[in-house]
Amino acid sequence: MRTLKRRRKERKTDYLNRLKLLKSEKPRLVFRKTNKHVISQYIESESAQDKIIFGITSKELIKNGWPEKLKGSLKSIPASYLTGYLTAKKILKSKLEEPIVDLGMQRVIEKTKIFAFIKGLIDGGIKIKCDKEKFPEEDRLLGKSTKEDISKIVMEVKSKLDKL
Repeated sequence: MRTLKRRRKERKTDYLNRLKLLKSEKPRLVFRKTNKHVISQYIESESAQDKIIFGITSKELIKNGWPEKLKGSLKSIPASYLTGYLTAKKILKSKLEEPIVDLGMQRVIEKTKIFAFIKGLIDGGIKIKCDKEKFPEEDRLLGKSTKEDISKIVMEVKSKLDKL
């Protein structure tokens, strides 16, 4: 009888998908959501051992002009978009190899934070093939559809990230 690995039982790792990603021998860009933030990590693998080159959380947006009063919205679609944009700028600045996006065991639903993050990567200069219909509308990416219109704040943060 076959026993399941612990991480598979916990629904944390899809080993078939991981094997495909490792065989590509390209670095991975891992995207994760928490209850308060979104996280991206640039990971290289050698002999199935992962090495995190750098990681970025949406907390870093506060250093780049995201207002303190909106600290609770660091897991929103605009924050995911800007985190992807910041990640792309860091990859290009460090002259790292373009990665494969690794979403892990997350449910991939169109027009969500995942696709806002990918849109940020593409706008930041990373070449990723993705159907444009899967991205959230421009108003949602910029924060016009939130309780308080934060589109000016998003554009200010984006312009500060361009200067990095």
